[in-house]
Amino acid sequence: MLKVGQQAPDFTAESTQGIIKLGDFLGERPIVLIFYPKNETPVCTKQLCAVRDSKAQYEKHDTLVLGVNPGSVEDHQQFVQKNRYDFPLISDTEEKIRQQYDVAKPFLGILGMQERIVFVIGKSGKIIYARKGNRPTLEILEAIGQETSAALL
Repeated sequence: MLKVGQQAPDFTAESTQGIIKLGDFLGERPIVLIFYPKNETPVCTKQLCAVRDSKAQYEKHDTLVLGVNPGSVEDHQQFVQKNRYDFPLISDTEEKIRQQYDVAKPFLGILGMQERIVFVIGKSGKIIYARKGNRPTLEILEAIGQETSAALL
């Protein structure tokens, strides 16, 4: 897992909202990358619904939120429609993004799923937050807010 302070790797990938070029946003606005194991599982659904339900809070900081897993764009589209997600889900079928961000696959023996990790990339283009698990929205927003507050000093 990449650490706080490291430069966020750039990537270009297909998503439910078209091609995403992370480099278009690096250094421009905060970015939340949510690596989650699988669509349609209870914890993944809960995690992404929390993002959907916190849209106004993320918008206050002009934050781009992206979900990432190895599912196909078609799988992601169904998941998006069912749950009314209004942020892009990225298809990482070749697992290149997972590897760039050093997201492990600890469950290799059980379905080969990737870890659940949340990264926040600051306006500097560096990682300012990196935590495993289904992180609370408030914790993620605090990381974004701390960077914003520090920039104002």
